[in-house]
Amino acid sequence: MRQQRSIAKLVTCSGIGLHSGQVVNINFLPAPVNTGVVFIRRDLNPPVFIKGVAQNVIATDLSTTLGRQGCVIQTVEHLLSAVMGLGIDNLYVEVDGPEIPILDGSASPFVSVLKEARIVSQGIGQFYMKILKTIEVKEGNKRIWIEPYPHFKVQCSIEYPHSVIGRQSFIFRNKENEFEQEIAGARTFCFLHEIEALWNRGVARGGSLENAIVVGEKGILNENGLRFEDEFARHKVLDLLGDLFLIGMPVIGKVVAERGGHALHTCLVSKILSNEKCWKIINPSEQEVPVILPGVESLTPQRLSL
Repeated sequence: MRQQRSIAKLVTCSGIGLHSGQVVNINFLPAPVNTGVVFIRRDLNPPVFIKGVAQNVIATDLSTTLGRQGCVIQTVEHLLSAVMGLGIDNLYVEVDGPEIPILDGSASPFVSVLKEARIVSQGIGQFYMKILKTIEVKEGNKRIWIEPYPHFKVQCSIEYPHSVIGRQSFIFRNKENEFEQEIAGARTFCFLHEIEALWNRGVARGGSLENAIVVGEKGILNENGLRFEDEFARHKVLDLLGDLFLIGMPVIGKVVAERGGHALHTCLVSKILSNEKCWKIINPSEQEVPVILPGVESLTPQRLSL
């Protein structure tokens, strides 16, 4: 159990969207307790607020996309993974475009900029969801489930018919600094033979060897190779952590994913939220439990650079 956290000051970053190819600027701002992560499309008039919760997920093809009032925020998973890995609960994320920048394809740049802002305690206890019964989602040979466990733990296994990847597994135990040291640096990846088809679909327009691992027929095309021998499995853990943030609060339970992906991850999140008998809320401060809603009409931001 811990107190809720935000950041102490405004920090910024910029980069290219992986799929849109557009340059996007981000302002990270402190947010009050019980706010969660709220994305603000400040390029629109009036600005549109999109809370980072499962109810606002509108697409999971290649990335996790949130939407509200006809506008979207695409590729949120790496940023949300960094937020979850650092234990940040409340944050405003102002953006001037439709997609979170890919940066180097991992969560490390987000970790760096958020740590620069200094993570601070907000003096109010954080709510936790404790899993009481197993909840499972299947799709063909893909499978993901969450089960009761004394703390938070994630295990991911992947399998690809390529000698560079094959079958890999990684276990995240949520130890101190584990996310920053073992998960944050793992980059997204794709296969060379898929790239032309992605371009023809109008996606991956911002992709390059600078922000993704590209797997060719004979091996890795990136000049410096891999950051971890099992970087592919570690990145799947990274993606899963970002998608699990959409539950709306930290979880006490064990998540196991076999050949997972954004669609399966978010399906599990939705199934968890719709099965209230399978979990309970631990409320350390004896406050009123916040209702997780798709809208944010009641938000009263303390400072927005709109």
